[in-house]
Amino acid sequence: MNVSPLDLRQQKFHRKFRGLDPVEVTSFLAAVADDYEQALRETDRLRQELMRAEASIAAHKEHEKNLQSTLLTAQKISDDIRATAEGEAQRIIREAQGRSELLLEKTQARLEDVQREIDGLKLKQRDVETTIESTIQTLRNTLEYVHEQEAHDRDDKILYHRPRHAELPDGREIDARKMAGDQSSRGH
Repeated sequence: MNVSPLDLRQQKFHRKFRGLDPVEVTSFLAAVADDYEQALRETDRLRQELMRAEASIAAHKEHEKNLQSTLLTAQKISDDIRATAEGEAQRIIREAQGRSELLLEKTQARLEDVQREIDGLKLKQRDVETTIESTIQTLRNTLEYVHEQEAHDRDDKILYHRPRHAELPDGREIDARKMAGDQSSRGH
């Protein structure tokens, strides 16, 4: 049974003998109707607040759902970026290691080439030094020979151009040219 405050105010009761005081009943019904009307207004107000609160909660839930979705998307994007960055970093590291190994191999090969060149140049240096030393020795020998020949020729020229006197064992001097001439005639 739905009774409104207006129903309470307009309610009429049958009269009976020795019944209730109509003024008291009417005043009581008016007071009850007022209280009931206030309770209905309060209920309506509370119902409207509840609807607003439920709407606000629904909006908050929707926001929360959107935030969770955004967070999940951000986390997925972050994971994807991290995975991509790690993959790229690994690729860069592999390429750098490959390049460094290749560069190291080339450097090692070049170092070996340079070392061979150095060894070859050392051998050439030794050959050149040996050749120079040999040439110097040959020149010394030739110079000595030339000096000896010049000395010998000088001695011969001196003997032919200047007469020398030689002493005999008995103390007499003789002409060295004559002796040379006498000895050459004796030898023939």
